[in-house]
Amino acid sequence: MSFGLTFEKLFLIAIIAVILLGPDRLPYYASQLARLVRTVRDMANGARDRMREEMGPEFDEIDWKKLDPRQYDPRRIIREALIEEPPKVRAPVQSAYAQRKAKLAADGQVPFDAEST
Repeated sequence: MSFGLTFEKLFLIAIIAVILLGPDRLPYYASQLARLVRTVRDMANGARDRMREEMGPEFDEIDWKKLDPRQYDPRRIIREALIEEPPKVRAPVQSAYAQRKAKLAADGQVPFDAEST
């Protein structure tokens, strides 16, 4: 992750730090920054190792790029949803009762329901 920092920007930050902190305190704060970066990196590695232990061999099979929330652009999702063709409408399926009624009507018989009387 680069956070958009280029070499020129980092150099400018270093010059400002030298001016603000002075040459006396700069080594101390540089070592503190290095310690912080090392601690954060160790925590991230520990979390990754723990996930690998708990998930087992499936951890290596996961495509982590698919789960990156930065890939979800709401404009693209809406555009794809609006451009997508609507699903084709299928003929409605008749219920078993309607099918039987149509069959009896075709045979010339009147439908009779023994339970209704």
